[in-house]
Amino acid sequence: MLDRILSGVSDAAFQVKVLSKTGILSPMRPDKTAKVISTLVGGGTTPATAIRVAAIKHPDSVFIVDERGSLTYCDVDERTTRLAQSLRGLGIAAEDGVGIMCRNHRGFIETNLAAAKLGATALLLNTMFSGPQLAEVVEREGPKVLIYDEEFEGLLEGVPEQVTRVTAFSDASPKLDLESLIESGSSEDLSWPEVQSKFIILTSGTTGTPKGAQRNSPKGLSGLAGLLDRIPHRSGETMVIAAPLFHSWGFINSVFALTLGATIVLDRRFEAEQTMRRIDEHDADVLVAVPVMLQSILELPEDVQSSFRASNLKLTTLSGSALPGGLATAWMDRYGENVYNLYGSTEVAFVSIAIPEDLRLDAATAGRMPHGTSIRLVDENGRDVAPGETGRIFVSNGMTFEGYTGGGTKDNLGDYISSGDVGHFDDRGLLFIDGRDDEMIVSGGENVFPGEVEELLAGHDHVVEVAVVGITDPKFGQRLKAFVVAREGTVLSEAELKDYVKANLASFKAPKEVVFLDELPRNATGKVLKRSLA
Repeated sequence: MLDRILSGVSDAAFQVKVLSKTGILSPMRPDKTAKVISTLVGGGTTPATAIRVAAIKHPDSVFIVDERGSLTYCDVDERTTRLAQSLRGLGIAAEDGVGIMCRNHRGFIETNLAAAKLGATALLLNTMFSGPQLAEVVEREGPKVLIYDEEFEGLLEGVPEQVTRVTAFSDASPKLDLESLIESGSSEDLSWPEVQSKFIILTSGTTGTPKGAQRNSPKGLSGLAGLLDRIPHRSGETMVIAAPLFHSWGFINSVFALTLGATIVLDRRFEAEQTMRRIDEHDADVLVAVPVMLQSILELPEDVQSSFRASNLKLTTLSGSALPGGLATAWMDRYGENVYNLYGSTEVAFVSIAIPEDLRLDAATAGRMPHGTSIRLVDENGRDVAPGETGRIFVSNGMTFEGYTGGGTKDNLGDYISSGDVGHFDDRGLLFIDGRDDEMIVSGGENVFPGEVEELLAGHDHVVEVAVVGITDPKFGQRLKAFVVAREGTVLSEAELKDYVKANLASFKAPKEVVFLDELPRNATGKVLKRSLA
C-alpha cells in the first residue's frame, strides 16, 4: 500500500514538473483558475473538456488555420457547441456513433469535438477507402451519421440508407452540410454527458480488413506528461499537421494541441513543397508527419529545397510507419537536430520515442521508453529474452485499447499487451524493431526477419526505399523477396544488392529475388501494403 502511495506521489510530481516546463501549467487570474478547475472536475480529461479549458485560458488565440481562414479557440468552442446541438437535433446522443471521413481541415476537428461534447463515439474513417471497404466498416461499426467531404460522395453507394449524411467540405451547396448545422445550432452550453466520449481508430489494414480499435479518453495526464518529457513541445507553439487526421498520429496531435494552446495549420492534401511553404509562412515550431512525407520533401529539386528557411522549426515529430535507414539523419543534416520518432501502434498507443541524440547514435533505433511505459521482450514460450536477443514486444503503459469493436483483442501477458512486433534492446538500452511478429520466416531452417534486411538495403546509397516479404519456396520452405525503388539516375543490379546483403549479414538472409519498382504501394499513412507485394 505504501509503495503504491509513494508511486502515485512521485508520478504526480513528475506530471507537475513536465507540464510546468511546457507552459501548460502556468499562473492565471483567480477567476480563470476557478473556471478551469470547475471544467476539469465536470468533464474529466476529454477533448470536450480540453476545448472548453483552452477557450477559457486563451480565447483569442488562433487554434485552426486552413484554406478557409482561421478560427480562434473561442470560435471553435462556440461552433462545436452549435454543431453538437444540431447533431442532437438529428438524434445523436451519448454513445451513438459519428463517422468522420474528412481530409485535414476544420470540419474534422470540429466534428470530433462536437461528438465529444455529446458523449458520442467518433469513428475515424480512412480517406483512402474504396466504396466496398467504407460500406463494410460502416455496416460493422454502425454510426448514426456520416460526415464526409464531397469528393467521397461516389463511395457512399453501399452505405446503409438509415445513416444520415452530412457534407463537411464542398464547393457546391449540398442538401445538408456541416456549416449550415453550425450556423443553425443553439449556442447554449450543453450539460456534461453521462458517459465520456470514445473514439474508434481503424488499424492500418496492411494485412487485411481494418479492425476498429476502441479507446476511451485517458483517465489523467500521465501519458501526456510522458510524451512531453521526451518531445519538448511548448505552450502556444505553431504546428503544421501534415499527417492524416484520421490516423492515430495526426489525431492525437490535434488533441494535444488543445492542451498546449497551440495553433494548428492544416492542408487538405499533403504536397511536399506546399508543406514547407506553410512552415515558412507561419514560422512553424513543429511539423507533424509520417516518414514518407520527409522522404518526399528531401527528394524535391535542390533549387526548390534551398528556398526553404524552416528557421523556426524545432520539432519534426514522426510516427505511423517504419523510419527508413538514414532518413532521419539526412533530414537533420539539412534542417537541424529536430527529429523525434515515435514507435507505437493503434492498440498500445506509444511505446518508445527516439530523440535526435538516439538517432545520431543509430538511425535505425526506435529509441527509449517514456515515463510510465514498460516493455517486455519474450520468446515463443513467454520467457523474457536477454539484451541483444529478439523477442515479441509486450507493452504496459495504461493507454492500451479496450479491444476490437468486432470482438477479440491482442495477446497479453497480464497488464502487458502485444504490439504485434518483434524487437531487441542493445547494450545502451535502445530499442530496435526487427519486424512484425507474423512476418518471421523460416528459410532452410534459419529464422529470418524481413525488417533487418529492409533496414540494411535502405541504407544503400542507390536505394530510395525497399520492402522485403517472405514467400513460399519448394526447396527452402520460405525465402525472401525484395522490392526496391532505385535512386533516379543510378544503375543498380539484382546481383549487386544480393552481394551487399551477404557482405553485411549472414548469407541465408540475402533475398533470393530482387524486383525493381518505380514506387512501393502504400496506404494513406505511408505504410507499405505488403499483402499487395506478396
